[in-house]
Amino acid sequence: MTQDVVIKAQNLDLTFQTNDGPVHALKDINLDINKGDFVSFIGPSGCGKTTFLRTIAALENPTAGSITVNGMSAEEARKSRAYGYVFQAAGLYPWRTIAGNIKLPLEIMGFDKAEQNDRVEQVLELVELSGFGKKFPWQLSGGMQQRASIARALAFDADILLMDEPFGALDEIVRDHLNEQLLHLWGRTNKTIGFVTHSIPEAVYLSTKIVVMSPRPGRIADVIESTLPRERPLDIRDTPEFLEIAHRVREGLRAGHAYD
Repeated sequence: MTQDVVIKAQNLDLTFQTNDGPVHALKDINLDINKGDFVSFIGPSGCGKTTFLRTIAALENPTAGSITVNGMSAEEARKSRAYGYVFQAAGLYPWRTIAGNIKLPLEIMGFDKAEQNDRVEQVLELVELSGFGKKFPWQLSGGMQQRASIARALAFDADILLMDEPFGALDEIVRDHLNEQLLHLWGRTNKTIGFVTHSIPEAVYLSTKIVVMSPRPGRIADVIESTLPRERPLDIRDTPEFLEIAHRVREGLRAGHAYD
């Protein structure tokens, strides 16, 4: 139903002006993301996945068409703190403790000290890092640093979480574990999540909806609604249903290349 749509892109185009001439990054994007959806964006490098995520976050401005977040412009949504953003690298300040890093957006927003401490405890528990608040980033593994980065994005309790390949640099075992944790976190918080990935198994395992994008200019080649249950043990990846969705994603990526 339309009242459940939290992110809506209509005929969205984005062209960057560069010294070498214009670069057409996104073309004619039409997409609805509903409240509580977990939407993965997958496609080849340079297809505009991250650019589209940044457009939702008002870090880039479309050159045509429109995008709304919670019924307002992306810029208004950014000012009303509608989302948390998790980048590819954890981006933690080495001179601040983990708790200090998580507190940073809360300090900027003017939360009082007691509220900051409460929220830090809550989000550390959510990402299974209770007891690590006094550690410094260099004392944590890469996977733990990325969980701390997710905790920082969750600290001010925005309804939308935007994640740009947060697990791309991690090894497969750690990545599997964090995929499981992220699904549990999503189940507990019911956030709306936009997630950029290059991994077909990751996209299929995590998502309620998979948006397959074609090479530049980035178009939507397919939107796949997942039929998997919300409860997903890792071994669901061996089931025929999972493999069928993965096959459709692969076909969509192939069809996207046919635009060339």
